[in-house]
This record gives sequence, structure tokens and C-alpha cells, in this order.
Amino acid sequence: MDQLIEMFSYTFMVRALIGGALVSLCAALLGVSLVLKRYSMIGDGLSHVGFGALAVTTAANIANLTPIVIAMPIVVVAAFFLLRLSENSKIKGDSAIALISTASLAVGIMVATMSKGLGTDINSYLFGSIISMSESDMWLCIVLSAIVLLVFVFFYNKIFAVTFDESFARATGIKAGVYNMIIAFLTALTIVIGMKMMGSLLISSLIIFPAMTSMRIFKSFKSVMISSAVVSVVCFFVGLVISYLYSTPTGASIVIVNVAALIIFSAAAFCINKLRLAK
Repeated sequence: MDQLIEMFSYTFMVRALIGGALVSLCAALLGVSLVLKRYSMIGDGLSHVGFGALAVTTAANIANLTPIVIAMPIVVVAAFFLLRLSENSKIKGDSAIALISTASLAVGIMVATMSKGLGTDINSYLFGSIISMSESDMWLCIVLSAIVLLVFVFFYNKIFAVTFDESFARATGIKAGVYNMIIAFLTALTIVIGMKMMGSLLISSLIIFPAMTSMRIFKSFKSVMISSAVVSVVCFFVGLVISYLYSTPTGASIVIVNVAALIIFSAAAFCINKLRLAK
């Protein structure tokens, strides 16, 4: 308890807790729809696009603006492009994501290698750095989480319809394309903001793991969403504490805790099914 009190006596840890918990919440909510629609790997693709954009903007130092300000619209455009490409192109969605993500990652690594003095900045985007969570980043997380929660509260039924049966949703007059774009837009923002904490190599885990974990036990859309949100925030908190106590990388610690949660939920689901069969 004394170590926890000491941990949160540091301002940067409080910012990390608030910002990270909100990013985890947003990623979990968006992740349920993305996983069910088989778009879960779009998070991985966008994180690599984000890394490439951040590397280029950091090296260029455009108008002395914060790199994230320039990178954010680039990732948003990439999200829309990937969505349209997977829907209307002969290139399959996973192939499109692989092409764009690997190309973006290659550009980012090339720029980082050729530009001097970018080692620390680029490493924080690639592997994550809990210290890099600034006050402005924390407020971005607060605004983002408010937008995501409002979208899911007011458009829950339409998101549910688009997620499970897009053709039926279109037939009933729902503009499925608009809601797909909204989800892609919010996912892009979540990826860019969360990269500073988790790193571009691990941020997609916040989208995939909580949803997959919750689906082991829960079956309804609403229960999976609620469970995913709780699991994601709890895993983030536990991973953050482990990272502080044992000086382990924050992003990796959070992912390992998510893996443990998936194993626990899978074991619980197995036991529940066995009990049902026994009856």
C-alpha cells in the first residue's frame, strides 16, 4: 500500500493512470465492434501508419508543431482509406492492411535511422513511454473518451445493427457506411493517442484482447462491451502497477496481464461448459 501511495504521488503517474485508463476504455469499446466485424487488425495497421507519420513529422519539425497534431489527420485518412479499400477493392482487407502497415513502418524506421537525435523520441513511439504522457495528452484522452461514450450511448442500436448484419442495417435505412466511418475515425484517434503509452507495436492489443477475453464467457453484445471495458481498465491498472514495482516496460506489462486475463476467462468458460454438460 505504501508503494502504491508513493507511486501516485508522482504527477506523471497520475497523468498516466487517467490517460491510460481512458484510452483502454475507448479501445475496448471500439474493439468489440472491430473484432466482430473482423476488422481487428486495422488497429495494428493504423499503429504502423501512426509510427511512420510521427517519425516523419518529428524529423521535419513542421512549424514547430507537436508531431501528434500532424500525425493524427494522417492516421484518420489512412483509416478511411483502409475501410474503403477493404469494402470496394479486389484487394482483401487483411492484404490491404499488411501492405500499408509494413510500408509505413519501413518509412518510419528509415527516417529514424537517417535522422540524428531522434532516437529517444522514436523509441518512445515504437515501444511506448509512460513518462511521455503529458498534460495535454491526458486532456486529449478525456475528450476522446467523452466522444466515444456519447457515440455508443446515443447510437448503440445502430452500431449493434451495423456490427452484426450490415446488409440488414442498410435495408432498414441505416447509413452503415457513416457508422463504419465513425468507428474508423475514433479508432484512429485512439491509436494515435495510445501510441505514446503502449508503443506502435503493442497498441493494437488494447483493441483485440479485452473483446476476445470477454467473448469467452459473455455472449450478448451489451454484456461483452461492459465486460471488455472493465477487463481493459483493470488490466491496464494492474500492468501499470507491475511496471512501476518491477521496472518493466509499461506496454509489455499491460499486454502480459491481458494474456493472463484471456487464459483465466478461457479456463472459466471451459469449467462452465463442463458443468452445463454434467447437468
